[in-house]
Amino acid sequence: MSNRASAKPPRKPPDVTHGADEFPPRLFEADKKIRRIAAGLLTCTLPRAAWTHEAHLAAVVTLILEHPELDLEQQLPGIISRFNESVGGVNDDTQGYHETLTQFWIANARAHLGANPAGSLLDRVNGFIASEQGRRDAPLRHYSRDRLFSVEARRHLVEPDLMRFEWAMQDDAPAPKL
Repeated sequence: MSNRASAKPPRKPPDVTHGADEFPPRLFEADKKIRRIAAGLLTCTLPRAAWTHEAHLAAVVTLILEHPELDLEQQLPGIISRFNESVGGVNDDTQGYHETLTQFWIANARAHLGANPAGSLLDRVNGFIASEQGRRDAPLRHYSRDRLFSVEARRHLVEPDLMRFEWAMQDDAPAPKL
């Protein structure tokens, strides 16, 4: 007769969300903090510990909305690389700047903002962060882990291998460049 009380619980299935459910998004409380993150990125004064997933998304949204003079697809790679180095980081084949992820998040933010054109900076940043498009694992719906975390994807923009992008844009909004 087996003792069911001492039986081990069944193993959890593998983590398919890659932390998106384990670590719920941290939303911002004020426009001022969001602008401080974007300014800190541009001036390389943001503390390294403050460069979180949410800070990445807040910076991209803020730069899109409040710095139209920046060509983010062209300039953000240098901005992020410079920031990484300023806080002691390294941009190489395994860490630091990642071209495909950067271009993915710019395009994803543009698509989200195009579909949600109203609201304050705070509302739009938090709306993006809390949306399916802003989830930490959003790129993994389109890219396999092997493809997304390859040296090629880190160095160059690569096309998704799992699912093409279906951007929900207003009729008059340009499609993201990815």
